Amino acid sequence: MQIDDTVLAKLEKLSHLGIDESKKEEVKAQLTGILSYIDNLNELNTDTLSAAFSTLDGGTPLREDTPREKNDIAQNILSHAPNARDDFFIVPAIIE
Repeated sequence: MQIDDTVLAKLEKLSHLGIDESKKEEVKAQLTGILSYIDNLNELNTDTLSAAFSTLDGGTPLREDTPREKNDIAQNILSHAPNARDDFFIVPAIIE
């Protein structure tokens, strides 16, 4: 797929981004390159693969669920906060 000015204008509008006029040709070339790379994936035959395909034998390995000793990471982080109480940051209300 070739990215042209019309497609780029739609992408700018959808993303609420403004692309500088001097950069538009470069962005169009980069996006076209990305889409042609992705188009290579369409050449792969995935008809014989199941939806639960995994490259790992036996699925994703899980770690043992063991309780850890209590640490003081939260207290260490909260000690640097301007205002904290009961393991929470205290911030000004923004909704009334």
